[in-house]
Amino acid sequence: MKASPTLICIPDISGFTEFMSDTDFELASKVIPSLLNNIIYSNEIGLKVSEIEGDAVLFYKTGEMPSLTKLYDQCVDFYTEFYKQLNMLREKYQNNDDAWNIPEILGLKIILHYGDEVALTKVGNRIKLFGEDLIIAHRLLKNKIRINEYLLLSEGLIDHYKNYRLDEEFDWGKLEEDFTEYDHVGKIKYHYINLKPLLGTT
Repeated sequence: MKASPTLICIPDISGFTEFMSDTDFELASKVIPSLLNNIIYSNEIGLKVSEIEGDAVLFYKTGEMPSLTKLYDQCVDFYTEFYKQLNMLREKYQNNDDAWNIPEILGLKIILHYGDEVALTKVGNRIKLFGEDLIIAHRLLKNKIRINEYLLLSEGLIDHYKNYRLDEEFDWGKLEEDFTEYDHVGKIKYHYINLKPLLGTT
């Protein structure tokens, strides 16, 4: 395996555990796959799917990277299309008493990371990712951010797009800065922005 610079994007369904616990199983077994499919089909910038992880999709991209503008537009599309699907599913299953749970509990957060320490190998008919930067991307799903729906940009991603004025790219809210300390990988810095205001602009 040879490591190569790789973009990692993880749209992760927030509220998944609560939804699965509090919702009729038959309904949940229809809603979650529909939402994951919606995320995959909303991909317009050539991201490849490595894993579907129950409540998340692990996308990756090697080679030429999209501009930061195209990347954040893609994340906006992931989020807004996700909510369109939530509302469609609530209407579709309105006769189920738990249908109100769909938009009340579920949401979306998106992790973006870029790093050099990612290797690709084929396992069965899937491309598997390995390396420290994949570990970092997964660790960033557990952080100190106090809101449920956000776009997180790792320090590695920000360094890659350092020629862009970040604050000018994200015109719906303010980028915040924070860090989380993790066992084995240490302090990881990141920026994040609340995605919720986008629902008022669509």
